[in-house]
Amino acid sequence: MTDSEEIYPKKTRDLHNMLMDSTRWDGFEFRDGDIVIDTWAKSGTTWTQQIVSQLIFNGAENLPAMDMAPWLDLRIVPFDEMITGLEAQTHRRVIKSHLPADALDISPRAKYVFLARDGRDVVWSWYKHLMHMTPEFFDTINNTPSRVGPPLEPPTVGVREFFHGWLEKDGLHDWSYWAHIQSWWDIRDVPNVRLVHYNNLKADMPGEIRRMAEFLEIEIDEEHWPDIVEHCTFDYMKKNAHTLSSVFDDLFKGGLKNFVYKGTNGRWRDTLTSEDIQKYENVVSENLTSDCAHWHATGEFVG
Repeated sequence: MTDSEEIYPKKTRDLHNMLMDSTRWDGFEFRDGDIVIDTWAKSGTTWTQQIVSQLIFNGAENLPAMDMAPWLDLRIVPFDEMITGLEAQTHRRVIKSHLPADALDISPRAKYVFLARDGRDVVWSWYKHLMHMTPEFFDTINNTPSRVGPPLEPPTVGVREFFHGWLEKDGLHDWSYWAHIQSWWDIRDVPNVRLVHYNNLKADMPGEIRRMAEFLEIEIDEEHWPDIVEHCTFDYMKKNAHTLSSVFDDLFKGGLKNFVYKGTNGRWRDTLTSEDIQKYENVVSENLTSDCAHWHATGEFVG
């Protein structure tokens, strides 16, 4: 290994659960310029896929952004089928992952965009996501061979009780929320890794898109800039949600228009008590370093 290669972290563990298998990345043949989008679920993954696809395709209409950026570690799609699809792509490739950084090899040939969101907003979005998944989707996930751990199931309680369960279990079986966030924070200085926060996208989406384009080394065609911005709004994405994927549209009750919601933060404020919020803050301080905790809550880098 050369000195320059030593700055790119190598995986230190594998992750297997009802949804994911990290070994599907082992031996993956990167191309120069590949883009990996990583999140813990419901942190703005599809929004980021849309932004990146709009940058690559210069504001084109109705791009199947979810299909174009396959979730490589997802167990339910046959691996050979996914690889064949990626190899057939002739444009700059985008690959989705929900793995912590320490379960991935960080390739110097790729660019990595990690998006985070306040954990309370993640829970509210995750709850709605599970409530809209069809029974057939749950069956597919839970009956795919080699599942590890308990099945994924729809919520049977209200959102506040669901929040407490999520907090106490640390996300999902073998998918720690806090370790995921900290793992990417720990490699934030690796040159081909960029951390993005949902709050900043909400506050200044055009500015964040430009900063993402700069990181990805994509030159923006100013003539098509208004189209790029418009196509990344939630109104546009919800109106055209059925075009995002030919695979997932049938797996949600009411289709992908119920997958793409409003992107609203703070819905938990009218439900959680001050004691609930303090419990959450205590868990944050126990699991994240102080600088990471500040960024996770606000999107601000300190120190």
